[in-house]
Amino acid sequence: MKKTIYTLLILLISLPIAGQLSQQSKNITETFFPDVTSVENVTPALKKKKGYTNYKELKSFLNGLVVENPQKIKLSIIGKTQKGREIPMVILTNPNQKEKVRVWMQGGLHGDESASTEGMLYLIHQLLNDEKYKNILDDIELAIVPMANIDGYLKKDRYAANGLDLNRDQAKLMAPESVVLKNAFVAFNPEVAVDFHEFRPFRRDLAMMGNFGVVTLYDAMFLNTGNLNVPKNLRDLTENIFVKNAQKSLKSFGFNTVPYVSTADYNGEVVFNQGSLNSRSSVTNYALTNTIATLLEVRGVGIGKTSFKRRVFITFSVAISFLETTKNNKLLVKEEIEKAINEQREDVVVTHKRPIYKDTIQVIDLNTERIIDLEVKKRDAARVKPILVRKRPIAYYLDEDQKILVDKMRILGVKVAQLSTDEEKMSESYTITYYDKNFKKYEKVNQQDVRTMIIKEKKMFKKGTYKVSMNQKRANIVIELLEPEAPNSFVSFGLLKTKEGAQLPIYRILN
Repeated sequence: MKKTIYTLLILLISLPIAGQLSQQSKNITETFFPDVTSVENVTPALKKKKGYTNYKELKSFLNGLVVENPQKIKLSIIGKTQKGREIPMVILTNPNQKEKVRVWMQGGLHGDESASTEGMLYLIHQLLNDEKYKNILDDIELAIVPMANIDGYLKKDRYAANGLDLNRDQAKLMAPESVVLKNAFVAFNPEVAVDFHEFRPFRRDLAMMGNFGVVTLYDAMFLNTGNLNVPKNLRDLTENIFVKNAQKSLKSFGFNTVPYVSTADYNGEVVFNQGSLNSRSSVTNYALTNTIATLLEVRGVGIGKTSFKRRVFITFSVAISFLETTKNNKLLVKEEIEKAINEQREDVVVTHKRPIYKDTIQVIDLNTERIIDLEVKKRDAARVKPILVRKRPIAYYLDEDQKILVDKMRILGVKVAQLSTDEEKMSESYTITYYDKNFKKYEKVNQQDVRTMIIKEKKMFKKGTYKVSMNQKRANIVIELLEPEAPNSFVSFGLLKTKEGAQLPIYRILN
């Protein structure tokens, strides 16, 4: 009976809370997550006891820094939200003649993750005002979008105004903000990218674990991609240099860090998914364009402004670590990206599977408020195995009536040409042999699950047919979009509707 009551209480408090309430006991906060008092009150939310940076304060803060530092910071408006609010981006660098590494950082993609935005504002302020960091930007051009989802942020809601999760929309691009952000990202053409988030430590599924529920212990979790279409040298560089340096930095301040895990239902049981594979989300989407990419999750959603300076400082510290690692490995970054682009010849992985294994994680027991070991089942993206593998084509062709799909690829930075004359080519086409439509909408689409048969034939392609060469920087993301069985493809997301027996208007050109 006692456990039932306790569990019900945790279930209730694990619901999203829009206000300032914290789900966390004072004892847990003081024991495990004391605030960082050294953080200066220099940003709008840090200057007030209640509330977060609002839109007016955001604009005023950024404009003020531009007035004070016109040589080092440029402010631009990259587009508007669904509610008509302008989305600001700043670019910072120390003016000199050096070749720069371009770094992209963003916060606030989920509107209820306030410390991600505040951490970006704190970073901008410190880079411009703290002598300790004055040389970091000698070799770096840094673009920052501090509040990516302004409409969601102002109502303390994860989602954009149309109800879409902007970090599940990176491939299908159905939210206007997704298009705006991707246009800015592609135009800036970063070599390193970090997306800053916060995670919810109190969750319904965690309330059912242990004797009376458990809660997440870790301050920060690093999410890297394990997608096998991302070149291995970039995956290794991200994990073994960039992330390890950031973890060392956090540990030096006494913070707990682990690879990112999230709970999910898998065949009726709770499992912990570790790492990223899906191009619908930022980190894998970025990495598939041959960018060194990481997503940081800081412990913060649902606890109001509890440990707020701690969360801001963690965000700031990881950003500084990534900038310092970039500066110290400038030539290596450029060489490894060039190597990845030039060696895009491997077979393409269309579908994959994560193995399940048992592991132990540390959590806080809510009954005793002490750290305990918890045995869990994990599915790790770093251990993923390929299932469906195909030979890498030299190009994909699309019928000329597929402009909607082509426009989305172009927004993602993919170069698409059109045939200037009729052209006969040996090609591979897809015929749907299995089709299942999910009538329950996911992110406003009905997903399609398909299997195909590849048919090799000589085909005459008409003038105007779209051609997507696989000899380009962002070629790897094309695999995820056009191979129909891929979990984030245009077919899987229902953007290209089909049925059993149909031939798709997409063709593989092998030579």
